[in-house]
Formats: sequence, C-alpha cells, structure tokens
Amino acid sequence: MARIDVYVQSLIKYNANSVVLAAGSNVTLRFPAGDRFANQTTAQTDLQTLIQEVATPATMLELRRGARASFGHDYGGKPFTISVDPKPSAWRVTIEPGAHRSTVDLPPALFAAAVAAAEMPGAPPPPPSASPVPPPDLPPPRIDSVVAPRPRPPEAAGAPPPIEQMLIEMRELGCSDLHLSTNQVPMARLHGEIKPLGEGRAPIAADAMMELLAPVIPAKNRREFDERNDTDFAHAIPGVARFRANLFRDRFGPGAVFRAIPFAILTPDQLGLPKGVLELCFLTKGLVVVTGPTGSGKSTTLATLIDHVNRNRHDHIVTIEDPIEFVHDNKSCLVNQREVHTHTRSFKDALRAALREDPDIVLVGEMRDLETIAIAVETAETGHLVFGTLHTTTAPSTVDRIIDQFPADRQDQIRQMLAESLRGVIAQTLCKRIGGGRIAAYEILLGSNAVSNLIRERKTFQLFSLMQTGRGQGMITMADSLIDLVKRKLVEPREAYLKAVNKNEFKAALLREGISATFLSEQS
Repeated sequence: MARIDVYVQSLIKYNANSVVLAAGSNVTLRFPAGDRFANQTTAQTDLQTLIQEVATPATMLELRRGARASFGHDYGGKPFTISVDPKPSAWRVTIEPGAHRSTVDLPPALFAAAVAAAEMPGAPPPPPSASPVPPPDLPPPRIDSVVAPRPRPPEAAGAPPPIEQMLIEMRELGCSDLHLSTNQVPMARLHGEIKPLGEGRAPIAADAMMELLAPVIPAKNRREFDERNDTDFAHAIPGVARFRANLFRDRFGPGAVFRAIPFAILTPDQLGLPKGVLELCFLTKGLVVVTGPTGSGKSTTLATLIDHVNRNRHDHIVTIEDPIEFVHDNKSCLVNQREVHTHTRSFKDALRAALREDPDIVLVGEMRDLETIAIAVETAETGHLVFGTLHTTTAPSTVDRIIDQFPADRQDQIRQMLAESLRGVIAQTLCKRIGGGRIAAYEILLGSNAVSNLIRERKTFQLFSLMQTGRGQGMITMADSLIDLVKRKLVEPREAYLKAVNKNEFKAALLREGISATFLSEQS
C-alpha cells in the first residue's frame, strides 16, 4: 500500500470528485456542491515523498525540471489519476478517479538515460541526440534524505512496516515519545509518564530490534551507528507526524527513542506565550535564547516563534537543526532549513556560512559548543535576529552558562557583547495539566538597560530580583508562572511544586496565596 493511498481512500469513502494536497494548506475534498477541508495540512517534503514513492523515474525527472506531470495509479483494482504542479516551494497534488495516460513521453532512446539520471542524482547527463532533453531550469525540488521512502522488506509491502504501525498507534494514543529497548516491551510517554505501549506485546530481542528499525534508518545513519553506536535522524509518516529519532546501544543491545513532531505548528495562543515574547519576533537584531531541560517543549516554542515571524514579516529565515523537526513552508518569508550532517558538517560551519546567505533571522537548533555560541553572539550583535537553545533551567543561569563557556581571558569580552546583544531568555518546563495533557510554565527575562548593566558589571545574581519587579515589562519568574497555573486550576499544587526550581521559595509563595500545601506533609 502506497502512502498516497490514504488520500485515495478518503476520495472513495466520501465519494468526492477529487482530493487536493497543497503544501502548507489543509487537505481539500472537492464535491459538486463545494469544497470541504480536513483538519490536516501537508508539508512540501511530505508531498515530494508521496509522489516519489509512486511515480516513475521519468516522471520524477520531469518534475525535477519544474514541469507539470500526470500519471495513472491503481488502488483496489480501480484507476486514478494523479496530477502534480511542482511549484518550487509549494507543490500541488490532485487525485481524481479515472484512468489517465502519463504525460511523460520521452523518446525510447533517451528513456534509459532519463531513468538513470532520476535514480542517480550525481550521474552524468544523457548523451546528445536529435531530440536532447534540455537541462533543468530550476534546481531539483528538495527531497531530504530524512523523509525519503525507506526500502521495505517484502513481507511489509502491503502495509506500513511494524515500526510505523507502532508510531501510528503511539500518536493515536496521544503519546509524545516511543521508547524501544532490547529485551523490553515497547514503552511510550503519555502526559509525562512512561507506560507500556498497548497490551500483550512481547519483549524485543537484539536481532529483532535491528530488523524492526531497518525500514526507517537512512543508510548514512546506519553507517554512523555501526561506527559510533548512536545516531540521530528524522522520519515522517504522511498524515500522522514527523519523528525525531535517536538510535543507541546499551548493555543489552540496540534501542531507539522516537519523539513525535506534529505537522501542525501550534499558535502562540495555544501555547500561552505572553505578549512580551511575541514582541521579540519583530526585532531586527539581537539574541533570543529558549532554555529548559530535555523534553520541556523548546522545539515547539521555537517553531511557534519562527512561524509567527514567517506569517508577519517579509524576510529571509535560515534554520540550522539536528535533525530538522518542524517543517516551515514559505509564507510571508523565504525559509531555508539546513540539517547538520545532511546539508552541512556542523552547527558552527552552517552558522558561519549563514552570514553569507543574506539572512534576517537565524535559528540555531543547539548552541552546544564555544565556537557556535561565539558566532551566534557575534551574528546577533552585527544586525541579525538569532534564536537559539540551551539546556539550562533558569534565565539567570542561562547568562552565566554562556559566559562560562569561554576561557577566563575572553569572558570580559563576551560579557560586553552579551550585554549589548541579549534581547530575551525564555526558560520553560512542562507540567501535567488537570484533566490530561501538559502545559508549559515560563520564566521570562527581557533585555533592558538594567539587564545589560547587570551583565556588564558581573551582577547576574541580581537578575532574579529584576524579573520579580519587572512584571509590568513582561518579565516573570518560574515560581510566579507556576503559581498562576495553580490559581487558574490548570495544574495541581503538588505538580507545580515538583517543577519549581527553588522549592522553599515556591512553598512560601503558595502560603502567601492561601493555597493549601498539605501534599508536603503527605510526601514526608
């Protein structure tokens, strides 16, 4: 079963005239009485993946030239026509019932060369003839290796491979992560807690683990895993989600963790982002850092901020990620997304190159080493808006972490640069929401003259007090954010207490607000 057959099934089920899939738009079912829209969007890379799986090499060659193409597709013994309009950044696919003869009709002498060119991107061009194939006018549509179709074992040809079936089940249950460990049953994280995935599953042996994972591991990542015993990649299931994956080896054997990355990017209102944070999206230069422990929703927050920029500005956005998680189609901005180890060697190499790519906004997925941090701060200081992430727990500690990355003889210089360029720090953590799901609590430090002076004068320990008195400017401490969630009946006091960084301060805040803290005596 091809992945595009999911949409063919919808066409049949609802007896529609056609199904239209357009990059970044809702799936549309067309009827004689008018259109109906599904609550689902498709990304550019997903459309390319769908078509690459069912189209002939010759058709893919035409599409890579930027030419429209139509071809026939059979499902359940019935013929359908698939038409593709491959606009550079917004593919449009239409599925209609009825047979259709392919519009691709290359001369027989050139067909074999066209097949080779389509299957081997690096192959030389076909030999000249009386009717040569003209060179492409546009670069080939970007079909990232991280979402390209994987070879499937013969027994799985009629259905998604078992690993994809697990991922689909995990998303249907509302889980955020799938954990696979040798000699353990599959586990999943639901609302922050690890639980078995379904009932009656058997533990997975080491050899069965690699067989299970093989259909979704890109070849380059399999080589990297063989050399290093761990690797990161991404995988997409059209109509379900993208997944950030880590493959590792422990004392029992291979294992993997898949983090679900929804295709739909949440709005600022859905995330509960304060107005002061959204105003950071309209800066022309400066550094904005989103921090928090692993699994705290940093990627989701950054995706929402970048999407807000993409909708409301007319600029050039460059993202550097490992791997690419949320896919951003061009809206009001031009967006280039680069994946470390696929499109560039490292964060620092891509960030250095970005300065020559005329960017207005740069997203650095991880500021993980001294050189990357240094280039990011310099980029922010020289007229660009830079978004980045760190794994710190509070806004003040983020400032100290950046400075402490540098040797002592460079710390005064970076302190001065950071004082001038830092525009905001958003520290966050996820709490269990009453009634199910999770909600973020934020600590927000916004750049100001007072903040710059404290950084410059080595008084970062006073930043906490500044946030307490700067609520009118949009700043907030983590304790105040947690208290607010408790007062709004969104989070239980015990859950908020567990997420608080300073337990004594949070306990005092509960008492000041007249909120019962009996759970503390229950814990002891």
